[in-house]
Amino acid sequence: MWSPVRVRGPGATIHRSGFPRAPVTGGAAVVLLDSPIPQYQRKHGKVISSDLERQLAFLKEIDRLKSVVRLSPLIDRSRRENSAEHSWHLAMYALVLAGHAAGTVDVQRVVKMLLIHDIVEIDAGDVPFHVPATHVGQDERERLAAERLFGLLPDAQAAEFRELWFEFEAAESDDAKFAKALDRFQPMLHNAATDGGTWVECEVTLEQIKSRCQPPIEGGAPALWEAAVGMAEAHYRKRSTD
Repeated sequence: MWSPVRVRGPGATIHRSGFPRAPVTGGAAVVLLDSPIPQYQRKHGKVISSDLERQLAFLKEIDRLKSVVRLSPLIDRSRRENSAEHSWHLAMYALVLAGHAAGTVDVQRVVKMLLIHDIVEIDAGDVPFHVPATHVGQDERERLAAERLFGLLPDAQAAEFRELWFEFEAAESDDAKFAKALDRFQPMLHNAATDGGTWVECEVTLEQIKSRCQPPIEGGAPALWEAAVGMAEAHYRKRSTD
């Protein structure tokens, strides 16, 4: 006995049977297969591709990024931002500020990098940039997280996301340099807009800000560094007179 397995959209009604394959002609077709279809499986009476199943598993897993709380405050100071919000905001920075990139960049690739760059924090957690003591072992934790999390996806997508993540971390291509610049610039804008934010909380000096933030920001978007250092200097001048 055979029973039909229907696939949505234009294409064929697929039967599992012992019959030979039927020829496919124009329009709707009936294909007779003599073995199960490995890329499909039954779920609640419907057929779901294994690739789609892996993609949905990944999308459910990355919902956890919304629960990873960063040290940076929201600009309205109502609470701290989470890593999913940070990633979304950086993607918008890329779209808005692409004209300030130091090199020629592919904005779509930059946006992809920024949307995936912190997914590893689901497993590895967020480490505050201005608290270096928390960085010990973080590179390895993030590497392992990248392998597990991107490995949830179909192989081709997993490889693409993994390569983009490593490219961002290396910060050698023009796309990655710009992405990294935005990742450093956004918290500076938040801190300047919140009377110091994590600069005050972590007792960061102006010189520390310059030494830690100038190389990546200036290397990827010089105009953004000029804006950032101007905001930081204004904050510290104001503090010195208060």
